[in-house]
Amino acid sequence: MSESTVLLKPPTKLDYSLTGESTARAVERELAEADWYQSHVPRETMRKLLERRDGPALRDSLIWFALILGFAYATYFLWPTGWATLPYLMYCVLYASSSDSRWHEAGHGTAFKTDWMNNVLYEIASFMVMRESTVWRWSHTRHHSDTIIVGRDPEIAVPRPPNGCVSASCSRCGKGRSGCYTRRPTRSYP
Repeated sequence: MSESTVLLKPPTKLDYSLTGESTARAVERELAEADWYQSHVPRETMRKLLERRDGPALRDSLIWFALILGFAYATYFLWPTGWATLPYLMYCVLYASSSDSRWHEAGHGTAFKTDWMNNVLYEIASFMVMRESTVWRWSHTRHHSDTIIVGRDPEIAVPRPPNGCVSASCSRCGKGRSGCYTRRPTRSYP
């Protein structure tokens, strides 16, 4: 079978584990730890663009926490009435959605210039998005080494190709939620 045939016809079931058959295939095809595209922006310009400072990140984080606490207080204050819905929704949006981006940037050490500030924000944001901080830091490092490479990236959330279940609850195939898209691949850590 030629290489082009293999590339056109994917395997029927991919092995998403970090130690399985797909890992060996990724290494053979030189996908693992590959040299990827690099920007043509001059190095000096890139350094200026990526300069880290504590001031803006500290200001933004304090505003973020103040808004979360303010909307939490407003929800508590308005609780017996239907008006509590508005500050509660704002609280939920600020708590859930922006916590993930803070987690990501602080985990990479790019939110603040000072390492301990990045670590404090990373631990708080890890709690807020319900991730165990040490495991996810190493898992995410591995993810950035081999992004979306089957058998090498532990953070692929949805296996490809999909297993045929289309509905959100997967009731048509009788597997329930645990048998379809929501099942994460088995993780194994070095």
